[in-house]
Amino acid sequence: MGRGMGMGMEHPSRRGVLGGAMVVAVVTASGGSTQAHAGAGETPLLWGEFKATPYTHPQVPYVARAGAHCGTRRLPRPKVVANVRDYGARPDGTQDAAPAINRALADAGARGGGAVVIPPGDYRIDDIIRIAHDNVVLRGAGSARTTLHATKSLTELIGPYGSRYGGDKSSWSWAGGLIWLCPQSRWESLTTAIRAKEWPFEGWTGNKRDAWQTLTTTAPARRGDRALRVTDPSRLHKGDLVLLRLADDADHTLLEHMAGGGDGPEAYTWDDKTKLTSYVPYEWPVRITSVNKSTVTLERPLPLDVREEWGPRLTTHVTALTGAGVEALTLEAVEKPQSPHLLDKGYNGVTFQCAYDCWADDIVVRHVDNGFGLVSASACTLRRTRVTGRGAHHPYFCREGSHDNLTEDFRIDRRTTPAPSDTQLHGINVEGLSSYNVWSRGEMEMGTFDSHRGMPFANVRTDITVENNGRHGGDTSAGPLFGARFTHWNIRVTNERAGLVKIDGLAPYSATVGINEVREFDQIDVPDFSGDLHARLELYGTTNAVRPRNLYEAQRDL
Repeated sequence: MGRGMGMGMEHPSRRGVLGGAMVVAVVTASGGSTQAHAGAGETPLLWGEFKATPYTHPQVPYVARAGAHCGTRRLPRPKVVANVRDYGARPDGTQDAAPAINRALADAGARGGGAVVIPPGDYRIDDIIRIAHDNVVLRGAGSARTTLHATKSLTELIGPYGSRYGGDKSSWSWAGGLIWLCPQSRWESLTTAIRAKEWPFEGWTGNKRDAWQTLTTTAPARRGDRALRVTDPSRLHKGDLVLLRLADDADHTLLEHMAGGGDGPEAYTWDDKTKLTSYVPYEWPVRITSVNKSTVTLERPLPLDVREEWGPRLTTHVTALTGAGVEALTLEAVEKPQSPHLLDKGYNGVTFQCAYDCWADDIVVRHVDNGFGLVSASACTLRRTRVTGRGAHHPYFCREGSHDNLTEDFRIDRRTTPAPSDTQLHGINVEGLSSYNVWSRGEMEMGTFDSHRGMPFANVRTDITVENNGRHGGDTSAGPLFGARFTHWNIRVTNERAGLVKIDGLAPYSATVGINEVREFDQIDVPDFSGDLHARLELYGTTNAVRPRNLYEAQRDL
């Protein structure tokens, strides 16, 4: 198993990066603060507050149920139904194994699911590996034993994929993977549109964001509720995956609510943020766990208030891929120099699209333009993943309304070759109204805590070491960098650069807890919202001794 994977992942000493005395601070963006010295193992005030109101805390989101099957520690392990060697795949790299692997995956899907195994060896693939059926898992013999060598880019295999926002940008800079988990119907609509140069939208509801039907309207409810009263329960059943759909009103009160509300969001100019408003309605996929007369119980607490003026409803959605996974292998692209910024050819790693309750485990991607992608994907788990080789544009990207995902035990290695001057590095990216996602226990030898604007909100990054040398992306039409309830908890910044990690001066109703002292080098960001941000800063100047050490795991333990 490679360096940084699994139980062998290296972490700094539990005594912290700086050691010595710790400082507690509670700070708002308006400058008011209180400070007190504390001993080793100090518990921030925020943790006690959160435990008292876990579903409705103003700064810290409830993320204990993030990930596949609500974050289960033991991922499903379906029985083996196919071996790619039986389909003609050779482990010596001498011929294209992609047709054999894809036939085996399709056969497993036709049988209702199961594991397709790839024995140890090196396999050349000249095409995309597609997992398009529910409950199908592609399983290698371990990331150090099974390697897929990809010879072509997505541009070569599908064609150029321009941007729906115009210009010469390549959408392969933030979409698609050489291992692509996506339902068959969605795959067909996407690739047909790309080949016709129609540049499709990528959200849960189809290319034109209108491929849905109302199942029922709902009564108002509060963030954190799991019970939701509905007008007509006749089309709802236990186990159904539905969309909660919230539309904005003319005064943009939904967007203001996502930003925490108050004077700052109310004074913000929303109307000219055309890319941001293209992400609305907000669409949150969730399973129904019970139906009792006119009340449904949801798998997860509501992410936002549900108000009558937003036309709340439960709707259908494009067919999602569920119960699928990829495990225990390395995907290595042909090593070519990184493309100029936003002109990626699509030597991309593993991408989940319109996926729910899916996962990747023990996966390494090498020499990729973009590493691991979540595109309109929710309730997925990326565990023991690693991006390595010549360097990536987006090592991890989370976009187009992706919610409730868990990335844990992850690693981004330092580049093996110097980066050309016209490339750009991001890091663990989140954008496009994506919410309640978690990045936990990470080692980042390069990159940053990237936001590509589009006002992601209520996301958590915790127990991570980072050489903070990346930059954020996103243009001004995408709106704010952050919405409310962004939390960074126990973060070790090895180069003392503050940008996008210490966010008490940037993110409204946010929490920055337990990071070492930092300073800016070359990227100075200003808050999108005026006035008091109601942000919290605690245990600034220390790491690791903060208790709990890992916010996500502590929430699970509650």
